[in-house]
Amino acid sequence: MSEAVVEARAVRKAFGRTEALRGTSLAVEEGEVVAVTGPSGSGKSTLLLCLAGVLRPEAGEVWYDARKLSDLSENDRTRLRRREFGLVLQFGQLVPELTAVQNVALPLLLEKHDRRAATTMATGWLERLGALDVADALPGEMSGGEGQRVAIARALVTGPRVIFADEPTGALDTVSGEHVLAALLTTARESGATVVMVTHDNRVAASADREVVIRDGVVELTPVIS
Repeated sequence: MSEAVVEARAVRKAFGRTEALRGTSLAVEEGEVVAVTGPSGSGKSTLLLCLAGVLRPEAGEVWYDARKLSDLSENDRTRLRRREFGLVLQFGQLVPELTAVQNVALPLLLEKHDRRAATTMATGWLERLGALDVADALPGEMSGGEGQRVAIARALVTGPRVIFADEPTGALDTVSGEHVLAALLTTARESGATVVMVTHDNRVAASADREVVIRDGVVELTPVIS
């Protein structure tokens, strides 16, 4: 067994009086693909955002590669997400003033990559994900599915060590969803990246190495998918 690359330890997170996570623990090993499932409102997305360092828990700890995220400054956590994490949110979160290719190239440019090389890499990922035809389109000109493809390309372009994906195929039809999921998982497995993805789709969960079920803010069971 390899050591956990990302881990939540007895994490609690509340929004007002609503406790989204109630002492949730989860350890994900290097190179593992984990699907987080459960009913709407069970805390799945909150757990993912805590693991990615976007949200700070009120209690408990989140660790990444032997570093406690709460000990890092906001700038350090932002830098970590930019360099080592790939984050795909449920509604894309693309920069509205940038074209698709500019959105995908943005993480590379923020790390001072050559603009031409960054654009070439971004274009290649758009092509791989079947979104090359919207390379010059603004987010407002794209369908939900096209925007999600672009968001996934942006998450993968840096070659992240850990990919966090919230409903990565939720805005896609069945055929497109299968294509995008295959590209995401193939890329992850070729590079040895770890994947944590939230999903309601049984087919997406079945593609993972392990499924974690969350109900009412706690991990209910973790069956191994054979």
